Amino acid sequence: MKKLNIKFLVVFIIIISLSYSCSDDFVEVEFQVENSEDYFNSEDDYQNALIGAYDLLQATYLNALLGEIASDNTLGGGDSATDVIGITEVDDFTHTPENAQLRSIWSWMFAGVNRANFILEFKDKTDFSGKEQVLAQARFLRAYYYFELVKWFGDVPLSVDKRILFGEQFNIDRTPKAEVYAQIELDLIFAVENLTYTQSETGRVTKGAAQALLGKAYLYQNKFEKASVVLEDLIQNGPYDLVTDATAFQNLFENDSENSIESVFEVQYSEDQGSSFDCLQCSEGNVAVGFSGIRGYNGPDFTSGFSFNIPVQELVDAFEMGDRRLDLTILDINAWSVQTGATFNKGYEHTGYFNRKYLPRKRGVDAQGDRNLTNPNNYRAIRFSDVLLMAAEAFNRKETPDDVKAQGYLNRVRQRAFGDMMHNISATGATLTENIYDERRVELAGEGHRFFDLVRTGKAKEEIENNVDVTENNGTEVAKIFVVGKHEVFPIPSVEIQLAGNRWAQNPNY
Repeated sequence: MKKLNIKFLVVFIIIISLSYSCSDDFVEVEFQVENSEDYFNSEDDYQNALIGAYDLLQATYLNALLGEIASDNTLGGGDSATDVIGITEVDDFTHTPENAQLRSIWSWMFAGVNRANFILEFKDKTDFSGKEQVLAQARFLRAYYYFELVKWFGDVPLSVDKRILFGEQFNIDRTPKAEVYAQIELDLIFAVENLTYTQSETGRVTKGAAQALLGKAYLYQNKFEKASVVLEDLIQNGPYDLVTDATAFQNLFENDSENSIESVFEVQYSEDQGSSFDCLQCSEGNVAVGFSGIRGYNGPDFTSGFSFNIPVQELVDAFEMGDRRLDLTILDINAWSVQTGATFNKGYEHTGYFNRKYLPRKRGVDAQGDRNLTNPNNYRAIRFSDVLLMAAEAFNRKETPDDVKAQGYLNRVRQRAFGDMMHNISATGATLTENIYDERRVELAGEGHRFFDLVRTGKAKEEIENNVDVTENNGTEVAKIFVVGKHEVFPIPSVEIQLAGNRWAQNPNY
């Protein structure tokens, strides 16, 4: 099977958010049950519920999209400043607790937490061979969703092995993010100990994915010694490597290169089920791809989209001469138009550049669903190059640095990018740290990590405010204002605070 199947038959509903959400907020299995206590009587029950927990990974398309737009890499774009107001607000740092996109991230990630907790709540009910593997996957998924929540919102309600049912939010407080991280670590350590590096079904969580996310969680807490240990073990003992063949490298984000040797964890998408703007997370496809597509496009290789998430000139200029990643990452639509005869329309905040990694590709005539919303492009959530750069940072920033090791992992990424060893970096100390940060930007551009890298390294204000938002429609320049002590996290959706009986304090300065 190419990908983990996450389609279900509708039969029963589990409340999986602190608020009501759209019709995707249910786990569907193949037969009717009266209530959850009558469930989990067989391995199939656990497996079906686990697939339901995987389902919310597809909703992280919005996390990746806004993780770029909030950074200095891209602009909001779209048709106009009011096309999707919530996206424009995040781009301009004018977002409020009423922002619809931020509420979606909150609701969808808690939906994922609750689906994982549904399994873990009944973890002792029925025994079967391989049960620890199921529980390990569920704990990874809970950690993944909670990691997203603390990145976006800071302190969030923490529930362990128990669903948060509607009504219970009146008695639940926000948990300090340090405690949430502690649970993330416990979940991922359990997953590392109970999973293997390979799975029979593509798309399921592996030991390598758990190690990589654990290393990232340590890195986000400045636990560099621990990060270096787990990431070193993954690099030395895992089955992953960089794709180095020139043609394979340039096709790294194409359909035929999905789940490659470089992919440590990949969110699976397909074109099997359509979507609508009324329920975007109902799509089996990657909605972010259509949103990032070229407006009014007619030409080879790609199809049209809505022209959000527009790369800026500063990002293009960040690539050194001879860096093969530029063509992999950025489509210069004007040059492409001259080369191929393609035509296109200019959207709002048009810069002439598009995120080539996640542009909608041409598909067969039998492709299903709305082609602007249901694209089968998998999201490469954790790539091996990210692991190498995280390891480089951990070795460089730990209490007793090992800059030789850090240089080695950094230069392994650079040698693939340039196709030679002439661009190796020999710097040490703080200069090497900056080199690693710069490398993360160009290596991972367009993949949703940039904003959170800026925040965790204390560089958000400097870098974001240096990126001037040039709006071509009227020629004005709008400077982004990043407020320290506010914009490192996003506001808790106001409706969630209201549903919790106004017992939660809002994040500072919102």
